[in-house]
Amino acid sequence: MKKELRIVFLGTPDFAVESLRAIHESGRKVVGVITSPDRQAGRGRKVQQSAVKKYAVEAGLPMLQPTNLKDPDFQEELKALKADLQIVVAFRMLPEAVWNMPPLGTFNLHASLLPQYRGAAPINWAIINGEKKSGVTTFFLQHKIDTGDILFQEEVELDDKETAGSLHNKLMEVGAKLVIKTLNAIEHGDYQEKPQNDLIAKGTTIAEAPKIFRQDCQINWNLEADVVDRLIRGLAPYPAAWTKIKHQEDDKVLNLKVYQIEIKSSTLALKAGELNVQDGEILVGTAIQTVSFTDLQLEGKKRMKAKELLNGFDFSNYQIIQS
Repeated sequence: MKKELRIVFLGTPDFAVESLRAIHESGRKVVGVITSPDRQAGRGRKVQQSAVKKYAVEAGLPMLQPTNLKDPDFQEELKALKADLQIVVAFRMLPEAVWNMPPLGTFNLHASLLPQYRGAAPINWAIINGEKKSGVTTFFLQHKIDTGDILFQEEVELDDKETAGSLHNKLMEVGAKLVIKTLNAIEHGDYQEKPQNDLIAKGTTIAEAPKIFRQDCQINWNLEADVVDRLIRGLAPYPAAWTKIKHQEDDKVLNLKVYQIEIKSSTLALKAGELNVQDGEILVGTAIQTVSFTDLQLEGKKRMKAKELLNGFDFSNYQIIQS
């Protein structure tokens, strides 16, 4: 009879919970869960627990919440768990002393088809760049982030209405299944590692997925409508694309988050960035076509449909400004 593997799981957000749940419900021995410390968030500065912590508490799994992964005391606690294998899903970068600790190594689930979209925001950039497919990859950790030898991959098709939110949910489900497939293979020694450099040498092109900052989310209305649409979908619902509108008389400036637009087939000619309200629609010009806001959030208001916003806000004398 084979020895039961002792597993440590490292993860923080909702995306990681599905994988942890799949591991736990498969009957594996999870000897520890490592997640981020509780933090204050929101207007009331209430203490928020990570999604992984909430699940670990409900499932009765032992847990550590280190503030510093290089802390010798934390590393001694981790070593005391005597893990055979560590599994990482949506967690921060690990020092070598941590990822190299278990005898079977540490594997990571990444939300892209590596070596494509290495980095912090693979889901967002795949949509922003107009990819037709995405997927998930499991790989053993090495020194340089997201470069380890590939274990398994699973593809997912993207449609022209895909958002970061919908793709996140797809990859979360597919990823949990891939984690179990990878775990089964490691338990039975039935896997082959594929170096990412071999794929690159065969012609796989590399697109990066760097962290997204606020300035990356500003809509450039001088681009074509389909490029604007991809940006908006790739940032919806979080962190959300945005633009600014300014009142032409009192110079009041408001931020406008945009979650969804519709590209119009009409011949209405608006200049890039020109704002117009017509027949119950909020229209904006791009480099070529006109688009209509369908789902948005005006500063100081809740997220709502454009028609609902028009019932309580007068867009006349407002124009988009680009900073």
